Amino acid sequence: MLHHIKELSGKESVAIFRALGSSTRVRIIELLSHREMNINELSGALGLTQPSVTKHVQILEEAGLVQSDYIAAPQGTQKRCKRVFERFLVDLAPKTPDSEGYAESELPVGMYADVEIHPTCGLATRDKFIGLVDSPLAFYLPERSQAEIIWSSGGWVEYAFPNTIPLNTHIKVMELAMEVGSEAPGYNNHYPSDITVWINGVEIGTWCSAGDFGGTRGHLNPAWFPDNMNQWGVLKTWQVDEQGAFIDGVSISDVNLEQLNIHPWQVTKVRIGVKPESANQGGFTLFGKGFGNYQMGLVFRLLHETESQPAKPPRK
Repeated sequence: MLHHIKELSGKESVAIFRALGSSTRVRIIELLSHREMNINELSGALGLTQPSVTKHVQILEEAGLVQSDYIAAPQGTQKRCKRVFERFLVDLAPKTPDSEGYAESELPVGMYADVEIHPTCGLATRDKFIGLVDSPLAFYLPERSQAEIIWSSGGWVEYAFPNTIPLNTHIKVMELAMEVGSEAPGYNNHYPSDITVWINGVEIGTWCSAGDFGGTRGHLNPAWFPDNMNQWGVLKTWQVDEQGAFIDGVSISDVNLEQLNIHPWQVTKVRIGVKPESANQGGFTLFGKGFGNYQMGLVFRLLHETESQPAKPPRK
């Protein structure tokens, strides 16, 4: 989704300026201003190797300047890149205490609070598989908190994010970002799955993963991780504001923030899974910091603003 203008504070602009501190990355933005391109097309236009272009694109993605998705191609899948913004406005004046702010929490994918798992399934740390592959019991072993990748052919996994923003704040936007894909035995680049997210028990929307991606290794995967297993996922962001719910800026439902019952100094429960009635029963894989292509776990963000009067804690 193309946004014409992005307004930034001076502090927020630092990551943007770092990402644009390379003539190659500036050139990538220029090329994407004309049309969407895949990594191979960018590599040819820039005269650089595909691994080098992939690294530059990842830096632009992390700064929020480029969005990418994986789509089916004649031979496997291809990473399709698009520009996000046309221009930026940077405000160098310091923010006042009543201005907006972000509160961000990140959990390892193994730090779930509850789970329902169906084989094929498994989880692993950077060093080894936890328990036995395809055994749901492995998801209850103590070392599961160290897992950086988990997969299941069905069911769900639920996380409890601590919300410690001040009581006198008004929440405006909720975001949940993750690297995610389907789960097939081994891997299968054409294995769709309808992956749904719930917040505090409220369903906010479903994204269909095109496959359980493999064939090329994830950039972060440890050397011991088998080549014949799923290797990487797609970076997706679920967002809910006062108007509705979105995935990567595309509307998915009319569920709004008020319905989610998110409050300061309360736990926010986030469930990720596949509904039994969904058309595409392809399971799910969640990639943490040590696997896939993105150095991140599950990231939960709240955009909020300070209210003039302290809010009372909600009644139980």
